[in-house]
Amino acid sequence: MKRSPPAGKQLSFEAKLENWAEGMDYCAVAVPAKITKALGTIKAVLVMARVNDSEPFKVSLFPVGGGQHYIRIKAKVRKETKTKTGDQVRVRFTVLDRADVSYPKDLLSALKLEKATEDFKSLPPGEQNFILRRIDDAAKPETREKRIQEAVEAAHRRREKKADQAK
Repeated sequence: MKRSPPAGKQLSFEAKLENWAEGMDYCAVAVPAKITKALGTIKAVLVMARVNDSEPFKVSLFPVGGGQHYIRIKAKVRKETKTKTGDQVRVRFTVLDRADVSYPKDLLSALKLEKATEDFKSLPPGEQNFILRRIDDAAKPETREKRIQEAVEAAHRRREKKADQAK
């Protein structure tokens, strides 16, 4: 199981919504082994998902070892679908191409100002997608701005790492 799953692949399953971290509002659903097998990888997989009849949302199926994945279900989605820990949910998803990345204008402006655009774009696609999802998920403008600044800092770290490797 080493190949990447093909973009556009659609899969679905039903599972119970679990509390993933005691004392925190962090819920996830175990991805059945047959789905992981169909994906052909034990690595993280970027998908566009739906829970029951929710609006589609971008998320990664994250590996937890032993060839198993989980998918995090955010509070916003649980509220929209009126689901809670212990409920059986239907999850449908489409595999996305990690290399197909679109950048928000405000992030591009901040990167350009810092001359860090190419450094950010040289980050691995999975890391870029994670950062971009965090920016898009920000509920408040000040949180979005903070996360954009974190993205700029990640670009600077990438530049420093490349400079150190060149020595």
